[in-house]
Amino acid sequence: MTEPLVVLKGVNKHFGELHVLQDINLSIDKGEVVVVIGPSGSGKSTLCRTINRLETFETGSITIDGAPLPEEGKELAKLRADVGMVFQSFNLFAHKTILDNVTLGPIKARKIPKAQAEKRAMELLERVGVAHQAQKFPAQLSGGQQQRVAIARSLAMDPKVMLFDEPTSALDPEMITEVLDVMVSLAKEGMTMVVVTHEMGFARKAANRVVFMADGQIVEENDPEGFFTAPKSDRAKDFLGKILTH
Repeated sequence: MTEPLVVLKGVNKHFGELHVLQDINLSIDKGEVVVVIGPSGSGKSTLCRTINRLETFETGSITIDGAPLPEEGKELAKLRADVGMVFQSFNLFAHKTILDNVTLGPIKARKIPKAQAEKRAMELLERVGVAHQAQKFPAQLSGGQQQRVAIARSLAMDPKVMLFDEPTSALDPEMITEVLDVMVSLAKEGMTMVVVTHEMGFARKAANRVVFMADGQIVEENDPEGFFTAPKSDRAKDFLGKILTH
């Protein structure tokens, strides 16, 4: 039996008085796609951000591939290279071309030769459908294209796990599909993914497991079919009732 890739045990976090993560226990296997859903303020994004230490936590432990999360310094940089992260905002470097945005990490952090990094970057840009935009700057691309570049940039580091924190919430509706399509294909290829999203269609299609959070706790988890057709908790029933009727 292989160890899970990501393991959270008894993780707690406060923002002042607010207990945003309450005794979170969660294990994610290699190749598993876990979609985290729940009402606003339930702690979903905070959970996602603690996994690569963008947020600190007070008690408990988080391990990635058997190693505990480092506090800071070089080890933390190395961890961040292993954990890809895609945010609501695209966080691309505005003054660098699309190609340079994707090659920067591999060249600087992984010490990959420029020509090799560029070849790989072009393959990834091709894969997310924006290879023809490689020489442009982020501002010349649509939001959906920029987000696909952000995904390619994360993939260029060959991460062990990808975290997506509401990757489509800043996008216009017609762009959401193009980003979700890339994510669905990643899921099919066996990328380990933790996805915080409001997109229930994606959860149904791509998730191996749905984790439902409310008030800083994991209220229930199940496969998508089980969760969407027969939620066990009143909180989940209430949440699904509100979102699936519109």
